[in-house]
Amino acid sequence: MLTEKKEICTDINSDVEKYYLTTMYSIEFILGIVGNVTVISGYIFCLKKWKCSNIYLFFLSITDLFFICTLPMFVIQYANDSEWFYSDLCCKFNRYFLNCNLYLSVLYLTCISIDRYLLVRNPTKLYWFQKKQSATIICFLLWIFVTVELVPMFTFIGPKNITDNDENTIVCVDYASSGNASHSLIYSMFLTTFDFILPLSIMGFCSIRTAKSLRKISTQRHRTINLEKPHRLVILALVIFLVLFTPYHIMRNVRIASRMDNMYFTCTVRKNIKAGYAITRPIAYLSSAINPIFYFMLGDRFRETLLSKLPFIGPRLMSQSSSN
Repeated sequence: MLTEKKEICTDINSDVEKYYLTTMYSIEFILGIVGNVTVISGYIFCLKKWKCSNIYLFFLSITDLFFICTLPMFVIQYANDSEWFYSDLCCKFNRYFLNCNLYLSVLYLTCISIDRYLLVRNPTKLYWFQKKQSATIICFLLWIFVTVELVPMFTFIGPKNITDNDENTIVCVDYASSGNASHSLIYSMFLTTFDFILPLSIMGFCSIRTAKSLRKISTQRHRTINLEKPHRLVILALVIFLVLFTPYHIMRNVRIASRMDNMYFTCTVRKNIKAGYAITRPIAYLSSAINPIFYFMLGDRFRETLLSKLPFIGPRLMSQSSSN
């Protein structure tokens, strides 16, 4: 008589969440708070003449700061074996704001790439997109757009009761692990298309066109405007997109698909997919901690103004910069 082999389902996700997520979120929180608070303070108290690029970066920094502030609750949750100690409403709003700020950050990075491309394309012309009033309007419209666009997420996210060894535990599950899998996948593909692939395509276009424009004007003998820095900024934004956001969006859709009834995955494969998706989340969220790099690449005026306000360090760095 043949007996069926019982599959041994190895679950590494709990270890990934408890040790990896808590560590990464804690590091990102510390770096993000220090970096973004420094930049926001620098813009408010140090920068007198604002350009449209400063407005895009200022809104990006505020968005990143809001995003970073959602992480401590999740650090506490994952450090305590994923148990959620707060209200159901708090779970929903925290997950909602986390996704809102993530995609706002994506769209603001896209705006910065467009702004830098227009600067290289025609340094002497001020396009509508580059006007300070236009930049402010665009930033607020994007805020409204993303807020409305992600409202359907409330139907998917929320706390969940998990029974293990006759013990009930309330966990605040992420978007890809909650709700109806079929509906979640459709909505996730919508977000992936319009909030990731489309901005990525725009950034790729800006990067290619910027490189061509630089090649075209490189033959000019006299050039009063340095255009290499805007190109580096566009390239950096594109690299951040590819490296940080691509694994997250791929694994999020794979994670949702693995939950569907008509998709056959062994228990071990499902658990590994869930763990792989968990690994990509802090990688995507890392952008909010490293985005302050943009502020120091944008131009020397903001960097030098901010450094001059720092006691002890500022004057020394300023003297070295001037001597070089």
